[in-house]
Order: sequence, then C-alpha cells, then structure tokens
Amino acid sequence: MANNSTGKWVQRAATTGGGRTYRGQMPVNWYATLVLICVVGLFLVGLSRYQLTHRSTSSSGPPTTSQTWYAGLGINVCGTFEANLPASTNSSKTGLTANGNGVVTVHPKNSSESGSNATLGKFVSNYKGLELTNTTLRYPGKSAYTNGDVCPKGTPDSGKPGVVIVYSWPNFTSKHGAETPGDPQNLLFANGQLITMAFVPADVTIPKPPATVITNLITADQAGPTTATTTPTATTVPVGTSTSSTVPASTSTTSPTTTTAPSVTTTTKPGGSNG
Repeated sequence: MANNSTGKWVQRAATTGGGRTYRGQMPVNWYATLVLICVVGLFLVGLSRYQLTHRSTSSSGPPTTSQTWYAGLGINVCGTFEANLPASTNSSKTGLTANGNGVVTVHPKNSSESGSNATLGKFVSNYKGLELTNTTLRYPGKSAYTNGDVCPKGTPDSGKPGVVIVYSWPNFTSKHGAETPGDPQNLLFANGQLITMAFVPADVTIPKPPATVITNLITADQAGPTTATTTPTATTVPVGTSTSSTVPASTSTTSPTTTTAPSVTTTTKPGGSNG
C-alpha cells in the first residue's frame, strides 16, 4: 500500500514538472545566485588589481626582524660581471647589507625593511653609489648606463644597445629564472635567492651570478647568521679560564707555607734536649 502511494506521488511530480505550469515559472533563485556569483567575482578581481597597483607600505609577511636571509647578487654590464660589491659600511643603520663576497644579508632592523618592504630597491637605496631603476644601472664608482646606450668596445656585447634587466631565481638550485616586471626595485628578497642586475642587449640570455657567488651563498645559508657563530668565540671563555687558574695558584703557594711550620717545631725540640 505504501509503495503504491509513493509511486503515485513520484508519477504526479514528474508529470507536473514536465507540464505547462512548471515551464511557465521563472527559476528566480537560480538567476539570483548566478548574478551574485558574477558580482562577487568582479569585486574580487577589482580588489586584487587594486592591491597589486597600490602596494602597502606596511610590513606584511617574512622576513621579520628576527629572521636572517641570504641572497646571491651579481651585476652584469655588457656581458661581463663586475666585481662583487664591497662590504657595506652602514650595517648599523640598515639590515640589508652586502657581505663583500657577492652575498646580501637580509636581516631587517625595523618594519621599513621587513615583510613586503624587504626589496632590492631598499638595498640599493642604502648602498652608496649603486643605482638601479627600470632605465638606469650604475655600479659604484663607474659611469651609469641608460636604456639605449651602446656597450663600449672591449666588452662581449660591444657596439650593441643595451637595456636594464633584473633577473632572479627562487633559490640556488633553480634552473629557470624570471625577469622582474615593471620597476625592478620592487623585487622582493627570498631566502637563498639569486639575482642578476644587468645592462645587456634585450635579446640575450641573462646568466646567474658567478659560481663563486653561488658557493658563498650556500656557505652562508648553511652557516646561518654570523652573530650566532661569533658568540662562542668571544673572549668570555678565556677570561673565565684565567680567573679559575688564579685560585689554584694562590692555594698551592699556601701549602708550602703550612709545611714550614712543622719544620720549625722539629728544630726546637732537639734544642731543648741538648740544653
């Protein structure tokens, strides 16, 4: 009996669904949901575009002021890598510094250098004589190169016009890198990253920094912050050792004095028996 009732209900529902009454009804909820999805999607696209074109100056994300990262940096002008940047002399003012061996230490001192503010441009602005824009590259102490300038004689790209390109690889094991779009100063540092700042013809392949830079980067990354390795070598241990050695010295000199007392007593007794 129950089965017959159910069957009739299903049959009646199916008949109604295919009838004229159902076809005449507009699926309002379905259209409303579709419109809502479109509106939300357009809003999210607009929000993402706004955030991309209006970078926040506040710090967000790593590296933090308690972290230390390392990146390898090479500067290629017309097919030749310049010497590694000399070590930074202003480490007391900034935490984005050159080590002198092609490695850049990224240890932000405050929020202006951490998170989304830990950029290549921030490092460049704190290094005297170094210049980088999307049209100009200058190695400290040398002439600036601007887009369209011709590479000088004696260089591998002699006679060819060059452009400023900044290429980076996520880490030293990466085989494929990417050109920094837009302003190269906005390139964010990453731990173990490789960066080549170049002024070269637009059609050349940008090489990674020299092998020595990559080796130095691996060494720095494995060794960790230099401050951590310096602490055990501090003079605290020798000072403690000399202090402890002073105590036994004074004790040992006291012991002979104690043995002298019995010696005096012994010579006194024979003297009394002779008298």
